[in-house]
Amino acid sequence: MSAQKAAVAQLPARDWAVLLVLCGAIFLEGVDVAMLNVALPSIRADLGLSTGSLQWVMSAYVLGYGGFMLVGGRAADLFGRRQMFVLWLAVFLVFSGFGGFATEGWMLVTARFVTGVAAAFMTPAGLSIITTGFEEGPQRNKALLFYSGTAAGGFSVGLVVGGLLASFDWRWVFFAPVVFSALILLAALAFVPRSPRPDRAGQSLDLIGGLTITAAVLLLVLGVERAGHTSLAWTVGTLGAGLAALAAFIAVERRSTAPLVRLGIFRSGALVRANAAGLLFAAAFFGFQFLVVLYLQELRGWSVLETSFALIVVGVDAILSPTLVPGLVARFGNARLILAGLLLASLSYALFLPVGADWAYLTMLPSLLLLGIAFALAYGPLTIVATEGVKDDEQGLAGALLYTSFQFGAALGLSAAATVNVAATASESPAALLDGYRAALWVPLAAAVLATLISGFGIRSRRIAGSQVAGMEERPADDRTPGLPTVH
Repeated sequence: MSAQKAAVAQLPARDWAVLLVLCGAIFLEGVDVAMLNVALPSIRADLGLSTGSLQWVMSAYVLGYGGFMLVGGRAADLFGRRQMFVLWLAVFLVFSGFGGFATEGWMLVTARFVTGVAAAFMTPAGLSIITTGFEEGPQRNKALLFYSGTAAGGFSVGLVVGGLLASFDWRWVFFAPVVFSALILLAALAFVPRSPRPDRAGQSLDLIGGLTITAAVLLLVLGVERAGHTSLAWTVGTLGAGLAALAAFIAVERRSTAPLVRLGIFRSGALVRANAAGLLFAAAFFGFQFLVVLYLQELRGWSVLETSFALIVVGVDAILSPTLVPGLVARFGNARLILAGLLLASLSYALFLPVGADWAYLTMLPSLLLLGIAFALAYGPLTIVATEGVKDDEQGLAGALLYTSFQFGAALGLSAAATVNVAATASESPAALLDGYRAALWVPLAAAVLATLISGFGIRSRRIAGSQVAGMEERPADDRTPGLPTVH
């Protein structure tokens, strides 16, 4: 029996069914984003969208997803995880279908924004069902690694499926998720148990906190997303307004008796490091993928399908996460695996730096394969660490913090890579395009190296804590209790 089957076989049939439903939802979210990425040229041609309008098709989803994630995570804790998951999965279904019927750019942008908001409520609710429904330790770790592998698999499969559907009719990129999400919704109603009614005594949804943090994240993501498409003054003003809203949010939370985000949660060094490393890891990955797609399609003239099949090797993590990684976590621990994954990611990006104008696919393959292995080693363990030791009534919040970090990191990495690429490209000649890609490839490498350093501090902190505990255990009793008589 494979390790994946062994991991699943240890779960009762009911838990197995619940896990598959939740994996189906995160797979759907990954497929949805990836399919739209490869369908953008077809959408622009059919609807006659400008480059700026086309950018909003992507940005609208990112803004909805990142802006409402923290509110969505807290709502799952306060109003029931199953209730939030089912409700917003239904909204996701409806507005994905609306996107397929769009005849104007604004209709598609609106549909994508609401779909992003739905994902912001649905995703942390689904993750918190796992983190509260599976006992912390090996069982939860296996469930989370299975879940993270499915998420990565959805993105990889979506690249290819999106290319196939877009070559037929781009509207099927929106209609196909409707069919899949309807099946998941029916399965969720049948298998996901009703959440116990949360004890909301003395608690309520912090509306002012929700408004200020949503405004802060929306403005910060918007400023980062549009940095390469607008003036410096506009970018600085937007980011400044976002930071002001964030400061207002912190002030509100300090005074609130029922805060949206309990600030004490950030006293966990492991949680803070996991979110910081996750943000930088996502920035590096999405920036790198963006540049590789440009290189293959703009410089090399590869088709959408050829590009999708070239990148699918990165999806090896969908196989490794649920099969190999659980055993590695049990043997080496999450912190060491995260560090190893980030080191491999840094090596992957470094190997791609000298990319040539006529590189064969076999020359690119080591970098892409290493990135897939790196994703398997880092992504699932980051999810485990970011939710480990958190109280059940804050699991939705912990998941939302992590996904907000991932989403903001993705926006930051894309914007930074695009900005450097544009600045370093002197003309449209092949040589100039290649110079632009090579300059911008330093962005994901720098982000991955910084994430590695942050992760390394986690290893060092654990060693120091471990040595202190060992020292206390080795000291004689009278040394541990100064001023008290020794009992003989």
